[in-house]
Amino acid sequence: MKRFLLDGFESPRMRFRLFREKDFNEWITFYEDPESTAFWEGIPENPEEACRQQFHRIFERYEKGLGGMNALTDIDTGALIGMCGLLVQEVDDQQELEIGYSLLPDYRGQGYATEAGLLCRDQVFKNGWASSLISIIHVENEPSKQVARRLGMKPEQQTTYKGNPVRIFRVYA
Repeated sequence: MKRFLLDGFESPRMRFRLFREKDFNEWITFYEDPESTAFWEGIPENPEEACRQQFHRIFERYEKGLGGMNALTDIDTGALIGMCGLLVQEVDDQQELEIGYSLLPDYRGQGYATEAGLLCRDQVFKNGWASSLISIIHVENEPSKQVARRLGMKPEQQTTYKGNPVRIFRVYA
């Protein structure tokens, strides 16, 4: 298994797999929805450019062993639902392991982010990959804060990350 990637894992409703170039056309709908980027500054306004940048980062993380986002697909239909993964991050000069999650607009509010995040959290602690996990969440992003709380995370410090005001949520093993 590549470092921190959950390729082939399954939750009750989803299968985790690595992203492929051909997922681009499905994922671009994420950036076509204004709610997807409402909280984050510095994302290109052009959906194609924003998607291209994200896919570049995803594949770069895979290559460098820095974890990465897994594509979440519906177990029954194979439809792309979203992404979730474990990301090696640098926050305030400290290396951390983050659970990141994003869902396509049609799948929000149905518990998929929590389901995927729980699988990630449990694998980290079961395998001893880290003694704690974080989520980096924009201070105004209430839906992501709710997911973090359902993962057992508690809010810690507020800081600036990539030019955005964020709150760090953390859960310990």
